[in-house]
Amino acid sequence: MSGKSSLSEAANAIILESISDGVFTVDHNWRIMSFNRAAEEITGTPRNEAIGRYCWEVFRSNMCEGDCALKRTMKEGKSFVSSSTYIINNRQKRVPIGVSTSPLKNDKGEILGGVETFRDHSLVEELRRELSGSFEMGDMVSRSSSMKKIFNILPQVAESDSTVLIEGETGTGKEVMATALHNLSWRKGNPFVAINCGALPDSLLESELFGYKAGAFTGADKDKPGLFEAAGNGTILLDEIGDTSSAFQVRLLRLLEEKEYQPLGSVEKCRTNTRIIAATNRDLERMVEEGTFRRDLFYRINIIRFQLPPLRQRKEDLPLLVEQFIKKMNHIKGGAVAHMSKEAMALLLVHDYPGNIRELENIIEHGFVLCHEAEMDIDHLPAYLQESGTRSHSFVNSIEDSVRISEKESIEEALRRNNYNRLAAAQDLGVHKSTLFRKIKKYQITLPTQDGRTRRL
Repeated sequence: MSGKSSLSEAANAIILESISDGVFTVDHNWRIMSFNRAAEEITGTPRNEAIGRYCWEVFRSNMCEGDCALKRTMKEGKSFVSSSTYIINNRQKRVPIGVSTSPLKNDKGEILGGVETFRDHSLVEELRRELSGSFEMGDMVSRSSSMKKIFNILPQVAESDSTVLIEGETGTGKEVMATALHNLSWRKGNPFVAINCGALPDSLLESELFGYKAGAFTGADKDKPGLFEAAGNGTILLDEIGDTSSAFQVRLLRLLEEKEYQPLGSVEKCRTNTRIIAATNRDLERMVEEGTFRRDLFYRINIIRFQLPPLRQRKEDLPLLVEQFIKKMNHIKGGAVAHMSKEAMALLLVHDYPGNIRELENIIEHGFVLCHEAEMDIDHLPAYLQESGTRSHSFVNSIEDSVRISEKESIEEALRRNNYNRLAAAQDLGVHKSTLFRKIKKYQITLPTQDGRTRRL
């Protein structure tokens, strides 16, 4: 019998080593007892380093912080298939995975621990994004190539503690991006604090950030903690850092180098572990050359640098952003707007947006004030957009071109979404199939030789 048992164990070991799913087992003390080859590859942790360690030290999943499926399995003695989650591998890269857990039992049915099986969904996630043509990160959404490059490295940057500089015109979403960095990091359970440095004089800015002691100045009757103390292990966004004075820049440089600051009126220094993200709508490199921004501070905050493109350079994101803001306003205002009319969307597509994404959001909010129907139309948009739409015949032509472009993109996206099944795409778009066939011919859309109805062997 012992020989048969050994053969069975050997066969099980071979199977575990050959499958592409990562598998590990833990005892009742959450110590890893076994760790297969796929688990090594997905986590990047060698087996000899994993066995004997606590599972959360190796697995490093966002589930470990809250609803742990393995913990539920061992507590309730039954299997669970968890929703998609992610781990951080040993290269600090975020890896999307799917997880299943089961109790580990002996021949007598006694629970010895737990088994967790996980599958790398990186390729699936990438294919999903490619098929949808859009990318999401926090509250940011885009289908533009310039934003895709940012999204690709954002999780890695979030996991680091390096100072980040975000550049971009007013209204491009610098604070939204800083919030995404914070929420993707291990600091997400701690405060995120934003302050506009250009809106405050030096003395007030320093007291807000560093705090002060009683008697530091007239009216300072008691100690007041600053934002660095309030943020703790969280994140502080120093917005419009290009508008600060040279004197403040010196204090900020000292804080970045020494991780210390001194409250106003205090003789003692305070340590800080707060992550700093700086943002500006100004050209700091040019300011350095002109001598209006300290060169040493610029290089200290320019460890990782993002340049957010203005909305006029990513017009392909307009339909996504409009949809996002309509959902947001419906939630906030209790509205029932379903979509934007094609004519109104065409008008939005030809606008230059000097106020960028913030201006677009204001336009949608304006529409919600006037629109009490399912469809938001041109009449619901601000007057300056309606007036600009009647200025010239060439403008009307550009609107018509925009409608055609938007309609073609919608058809192509519906076809991709339905695996090029023409009937399903027509139903998705809410048009008759003959109408869809006519528009496919009109826009010269190339189709594969086999559509989605064809079964693949």
